[in-house]
Amino acid sequence: MGLREKANTASKSLSGGQRQRLSLALALVNDPEVVFLDEPTTGLDPQARRALWDVVRELKRRGKAVLLTTHYMEEAEELCDRVAVVDHGRIIAEGTPAALIAEHFAETAIELAAEGQRLDRLQALPGVARLLTEDGHVTLYSNDVPRTIAGLIALTPDGRGLRELRIRQATLEDVFLKLTGRRIRS
Repeated sequence: MGLREKANTASKSLSGGQRQRLSLALALVNDPEVVFLDEPTTGLDPQARRALWDVVRELKRRGKAVLLTTHYMEEAEELCDRVAVVDHGRIIAEGTPAALIAEHFAETAIELAAEGQRLDRLQALPGVARLLTEDGHVTLYSNDVPRTIAGLIALTPDGRGLRELRIRQATLEDVFLKLTGRRIRS
């Protein structure tokens, strides 16, 4: 877990990420058949997070059962064979990440900066099934990307409206937000 140099350090003196890695090492010390990991990458830097992902993959490869709770949908999509989406303590969807994405999104996501965009015009573009806005960005879910892009170009012939344009497949995070909503709830 990359803690060898801290072998003689009291756990209370470790950083949050180091404590997280120590917790995982302690959970694995007896080589259990089933491992429960509750938010294991919280507080980890990107390198430590990826190293932990490698540990989880190795556990799975060795036939261990790993039950993972996480709020990081990228992590769930990357590591989990099956996912349960929980909302207010109830399972509202479950399946493989790919099956959940396919079930809820036939469209492709097109992201761009919202600055200067008229949302009504974007929603009316050919192929756009739905539109979301968040933090100065617009996500168009299109079932006909070439026609949607052609429409975007026609709306902004100078190209300024296409700032930060990105095309991607829908993700598990898109599924989570579609099923649970975008507002934070108590």
